[in-house]
Amino acid sequence: MLSQLMVLFGFFSLVLVMVYWVNRAVSLFGDLIADGHSGGIFIEFMLLSLPPVVSIVLPIAAFAASVYVVNRSSNDSELTVVQATGYSPWRLARPVLVFGLIIGAMMAVLAHVLVPLAHGQLREREAEISGSISARLLHEGTFLHPARGVTFYIREISPEGELRNVFLSDRRQADREVTYTAVTAYITRSESDATMLTMVEGTAQTLRRSDKALSITTFNDLTYDISSLIAPDRRPGRRARQIGTLELLTDTEAVATEVNDSVGEVLEEAHMRFEQPLLCVVAALIGYAALMTGSFSRFGVTRQIIGAIFLLVLIKVIESTVSTPVRGNGALWPLIYVPSLVGFAVTGLMLWQASRTRRPRRRRRTTSLPGTAA
Repeated sequence: MLSQLMVLFGFFSLVLVMVYWVNRAVSLFGDLIADGHSGGIFIEFMLLSLPPVVSIVLPIAAFAASVYVVNRSSNDSELTVVQATGYSPWRLARPVLVFGLIIGAMMAVLAHVLVPLAHGQLREREAEISGSISARLLHEGTFLHPARGVTFYIREISPEGELRNVFLSDRRQADREVTYTAVTAYITRSESDATMLTMVEGTAQTLRRSDKALSITTFNDLTYDISSLIAPDRRPGRRARQIGTLELLTDTEAVATEVNDSVGEVLEEAHMRFEQPLLCVVAALIGYAALMTGSFSRFGVTRQIIGAIFLLVLIKVIESTVSTPVRGNGALWPLIYVPSLVGFAVTGLMLWQASRTRRPRRRRRTTSLPGTAA
């Protein structure tokens, strides 16, 4: 049974990860490729987004594998044969519990190690490419709008980095509009480390909006500051989700100050990393226990499967409910573990009910009255 659970878990995990991952890829493709970043950057971001996606999928895949295996065993009468030999629902729950613990261990590695590292690395890469000049401005044959009121166009970029036939329209000032055209241009750095566009052999057309007066200036070379067209990284340094669990628990107040979160939010992040593996175990056990409560029916175990899904939704509702008070008051962090405790309690109750339902009834002894036939 354990081997079947692991095989089907791998199948469901692969399917769900691909669904979530493709959805993430679509948004990343629009954000990165459309902004001019290379395919290598896109692949790197996709790989860094994989651990968080897997952490979302694991409990769902564990639940689906548990339900599928128990349902198939019930339809093939394997459970009936095994129970006839004296195995109780509690005894049959052992491989499901081992399966849940294995998935929980995977989730623990993800929650405590891989997901924080992925978030941290992803954040660093986002900061690096946010100020990339080549990604935001250097595109051949495309009218770009790097800032509101600014249009930039390059017909061709030579192998030496020379920009040919450059067009730049600046409409950010309320009283005038300036349009620059140049035969060639270069990206340079000033002494103050500002990014400059040096245009050679061009014209500057200034339109004064008040009286519609147009003036044209011809220049041999002109330097234009384009630092404002490159969006700086205004995000804070670190976030709680990319900080190690030990630091979150031992230096909570300092972390809360650094990431601009409350102490409750920091403690919620830390303890949720312990709660997530427990929820994987709960998901596997609920899928098994819910199907074990049903008796034989020609309509199958559809009702039990729907009940199991409802229980999972209920646990997620409880998880969302207890998060709010914990964020407001860090001293209430034990509430984070209420969903898993409720899940284990419900599982125990269903297995107890299943054991009572399948307990063989004792045959009543009949005694014969004197003078009557037995």
